[in-house]
Amino acid sequence: MADDAYTKRLEAVIKQMLTPLHDLPFGLVIECLSQKRVIPFDPSDARDMKVLEVLKAGATLGARLINANGIRRRRANEVGNDIEGFVNQSFSDMKVKCEKPSTLSGKKRAMGYPDLMFIDEFGRSNYLECKTFNNDSLATTLRSFYLSPSDDFKVTRDAHHFAISYQMEATSKIGEDNIYKCLSWKLLDLHQLAVDVKYEFNSDNHRLYAKKLVLAESKA
Repeated sequence: MADDAYTKRLEAVIKQMLTPLHDLPFGLVIECLSQKRVIPFDPSDARDMKVLEVLKAGATLGARLINANGIRRRRANEVGNDIEGFVNQSFSDMKVKCEKPSTLSGKKRAMGYPDLMFIDEFGRSNYLECKTFNNDSLATTLRSFYLSPSDDFKVTRDAHHFAISYQMEATSKIGEDNIYKCLSWKLLDLHQLAVDVKYEFNSDNHRLYAKKLVLAESKA
């Protein structure tokens, strides 16, 4: 009976753990994960308005670079992988230092939020996520933003958190590849973003391929 009671309590705890959480404030999530503040964009602050002008110029130049080169991909969901390079180049062309943010350990890591960071003329840090969108799915519940906790998180400063997103469309083909061009862009202040949490269980190769799990194996 004691084992049964323990099992029931454990089941209850796991069910509670797996209950999704909805509409959490992004700023609060970042602060809990990093102990760093997400600074909201303030249209009454002249410094923020200057940063907005830099972002708009960078977005416009990025669109021109995309359209001058085109993005060659088979599937639309692969196009986002190339956007960061164009955005980075546009800021470089404007003489604004923009780079992958350093993690807590000082590493430059490509994967994970956020994609880029730049310092504005006032010495303030600004994180920048690079995205793409399609007008047909713009108002749907299709998941398009991901944030995973990390022991070596890329958010290490109090900062604005922006996103730059390009509307992409296939305009021609080369073989099996589509050539994508930019139709428009959007700039977002992520401080006001609402996010959900859905827990998952995971394992690793060491445990997945443990001898006790192997039923049979053979060389090809």
